[in-house]
Amino acid sequence: MTKIRASAAALAPPEEEQLSTSERAMRRRPSHYLDALNPEQREAVETLDGPLLVLAGAGTGKTRVLTTRIAHILSLGRARPSQILAVTFTNKAAREMKQRVGELIGGVVEGMPWLGTFHAIGVKILRRHAELVDLKPSFTVLDTDDQIRLLKQLLEAENIDEKRWPARLLASMIDGWKNRGLRPERVPEGESFAFANGKARDLYAAYRRRLKELNAADFGDLLLENLRLFQEHQDVLEKYQQRFLYMLVDEYQDSNVAQYLWLRLLAQGNGHICCVGDDDQSIYGWRGAEVDNILRFETDFPGGAKIIRLERNYRSTGHILGAASGLIAHNKGRLGKTLRTDGEAGDKVLVEGCWDDEEEARVIGEDIEQLQRQGHSLSEIAILMRASFQMRAFEDRFITLGLPYRVIGGPRFYERQEIKDATAYFEVTLNPANDLKFERIVNVPRRGLGDSSLKSLHQLARAHSVPLFQAARLMIETEELKPKARKALADLIAAFDRWRSLIDTMRHTELAELILDESGYTGMWQAERSPQAQSKLENLKELIRFMEEFDTLAGFLEHVALVMDAQTEEGADRVNLMTLHSAKGLEFDTVFLPGWDEGLLPHQRSLDEAGRSGLEEERRLAHVGLTRARTRAKITFAQNRRTRGTWQTALPSRFVDELPVEHVEVAEDKGLRGYGPSRFDTAENLFASGFYETPGWQRAQRNRPRGGAPQAPRREPITIDGTLVAASTAEGAGLEIGMRVFHQKFGYGRVAHVDGNKLTVDFDKAGQKKVVDTFVERA
Repeated sequence: MTKIRASAAALAPPEEEQLSTSERAMRRRPSHYLDALNPEQREAVETLDGPLLVLAGAGTGKTRVLTTRIAHILSLGRARPSQILAVTFTNKAAREMKQRVGELIGGVVEGMPWLGTFHAIGVKILRRHAELVDLKPSFTVLDTDDQIRLLKQLLEAENIDEKRWPARLLASMIDGWKNRGLRPERVPEGESFAFANGKARDLYAAYRRRLKELNAADFGDLLLENLRLFQEHQDVLEKYQQRFLYMLVDEYQDSNVAQYLWLRLLAQGNGHICCVGDDDQSIYGWRGAEVDNILRFETDFPGGAKIIRLERNYRSTGHILGAASGLIAHNKGRLGKTLRTDGEAGDKVLVEGCWDDEEEARVIGEDIEQLQRQGHSLSEIAILMRASFQMRAFEDRFITLGLPYRVIGGPRFYERQEIKDATAYFEVTLNPANDLKFERIVNVPRRGLGDSSLKSLHQLARAHSVPLFQAARLMIETEELKPKARKALADLIAAFDRWRSLIDTMRHTELAELILDESGYTGMWQAERSPQAQSKLENLKELIRFMEEFDTLAGFLEHVALVMDAQTEEGADRVNLMTLHSAKGLEFDTVFLPGWDEGLLPHQRSLDEAGRSGLEEERRLAHVGLTRARTRAKITFAQNRRTRGTWQTALPSRFVDELPVEHVEVAEDKGLRGYGPSRFDTAENLFASGFYETPGWQRAQRNRPRGGAPQAPRREPITIDGTLVAASTAEGAGLEIGMRVFHQKFGYGRVAHVDGNKLTVDFDKAGQKKVVDTFVERA
C-alpha cells in the first residue's frame, strides 16, 4: 500500500505538491460534466488562463458555459470558492448560477461569497472599507423615493423651481454621470448647463455632501465609491486582485462605464477574466449600457485576449435563425458571428402587412385562435412590442375574443398609473359624486392639497352627508384651508364645472385632450423629461386615439370598466404580452412581432437622439425579438396609424426589407382580410354625376374589378421588398421623378425619388415626405 501511495506521489504534477490533501482529492474528481458540452462550449470552459471573451449568441448555452467553467475551476483545484468572483446583472441570474453550480459539484458552492450582482458585491466591499470613502460600515442604501425627496430639499434650498426643473430629471442626470464613473468635478460643463441654467454640477456636489452627512449611498454610489476606493487606495486594490484568482462576468454587453472600469482595475492582477456576452443583444443603451465595452475587449487586453464564438443554437429553427442573422448582419458595430442549428429548418418567418393597428390586432387574434384550436398552449405564445402603448389594441381585442392574457414586465394598459389618472379625470367630469376617482386626482399634479386637506374634506363630507366634490365646493367658501390650497381647490372645482358644461357641445376626444392639458396632467409628464415619462405620454396619446372608436365619453368609460373587470386566474393558460426590452432572456414556441413600422421600430426617438448607434441598437432589439421564437415567428406592420384623430401613412420598417428572402414568406393576400365584396362593388353608376370625385374614390373605381366581386390576386410565394405595402395595386408604378402629385394630407408636390412603391415627394407646403405610391394621385 505504501508503494502505491509513493508511486502516485511520484506521478503527480509538480504543482500538486503545494496543494493540500483535500484540494488534490478535489482535483481527482471525474470531469463528467464536460461530456454534455459541444466543442466550442468545452473550449470556453477549459480555457482558464488569461483574458477570454465568449461571444454567446441567443440560445447557445451561455449559462451552461459559465456554471460549468466555475465547476471546472473548483474541480481542478485551481481556486477555492472564495477566490472566484462571478458577477451577474440580476439577483435571479445569480440564484440560477449558484443552483446550477451546486447541481454540478455539490454544496461547495455555498462557500462562494463573491457570486452576485454588481451592486451586491459592491456594497459588500464598501462596508468593509467604508471609512476610506467617508462613510461608516452601517451606511444606508437609499431607494429612488428617498433620493428624489433629498434632491427636492436641495432644490428648495437653492430656490430652484421644482416644477420647471424636476427633481426626478436631476436624479436621472446624476445616475447617468455615476454610470459613467463621473464625480462632480469631472462632469463636463456643457452637460451641467442642461439643468437649472448650469447648476447641475453644483447640485450634484451638494447631493454627494448631503449623502455623506446622512451616512447614506444610492445605488450609483455602490460602484462609483468602489472605483474611488480602488483608485485612491492601491493597497486595497491589490488585496482584491490577489484574492480573486478567477473572474467571470455574465451579460458583459450590458455593462456600463463604471462597471467596466471596476472590472478592468480588478483584472489587472492575474488577468484570468472571462466575460460572456453577445454584442448583438446589447439593447439597454438608454440606461447606460455601453456595447463598446465588448467590442474593444481585444484592445483592453492586448496580446493575450482570446475570443470564442458560440454559434450553435439550441432554441430556434433554421429559418428563424437565418432571418435573425441576416438582419443583424447589417450592423457595422459588431464582432460578427452567425447562428446555426443542427435541427430542422422549420417554418419560414411570416410577414404580413395590415391596413391599421386595429386590423393588426384582429389578424394576430385570429392566428392565435387557430393555434389554440390546434392544441397550442397559450402560455407558449408571446406578442412582443416596441412600445407599451401598442398593447391597448391587443388587450381590447383579446377581451372581445375571450382570450386570456397576461402583461409581463408591467401592468395591463388600463392599470397603468397614467391611464388610471386620466380616466379618473374623465369619470369625475361625468360624475362628480365619484369619491374614489376624485380623491385619486385632487392633488395630481401637485396642487398643495396634502393629507391634512383631504382629511378636512372627508370630515366635512361625512358631516353633511355629501360627496367629496360637493364638500370641496363648500370648503372653498370657508377659511378651513390655507389661502394657497383654497385657491387651488377652487380652480379645480371651476375647471370641472367648465369641462362638464362642454360635454354636449364638444367632441369627446377633444374634451379629453382639453381636460388633460388644462388640468396640468400632460404638462406634468412633459416636464419630467425621462424615458419613462415619454412612454407615459405615448400611452396617453394612444388612450385619446382609441376614444375615437366610441360615440361618447360615457361609452368609452363603460368599455374601460368592462375591460378592467375581465380578470383571469394567475396560473391559467394565457397569451404573453410584453415589450421587446422585457422579453430578453425568455423564449416561446410562437412569437408575434407587431408594429414593424418605420418610426416605431426603429423608434424615431432613437434615430433622432443617437443617429447610427441608435439605429443599430434598434436593429439589435429586432434581432432579440426574432430569437425569442422556437418554432414560429410572424412579423406584421400597419400601412396606416391614427394619431389624434388623423390618419397618417406608415411605411414598413427598413428591417423588413433587410430580412433574407430565402428565410421569409409573405402572407397570402386575402383582400380586406376576407370580409367579402363591398356593397359598392356592383354599383356601376354610383355617383356617376361626378359629384364624388376625391382621389381616394377615383382610385377605388380604377382598382374595382368588373363583373362581380373582387378576386384577390395571387402573390408570388416569396417576395420581400418595398412592394409589400399595398402590393395588390399597381397604379403607382407609373409615377416618375419630376411628376406632380396630390396627397390627401400633404397636398400637392413633386416626386423627388422613387424606390419601388415608396416615394420621396417635395410637397409645396409640407416639405419633403416619404409616402406610399397608393396614397398619391397624379396632379
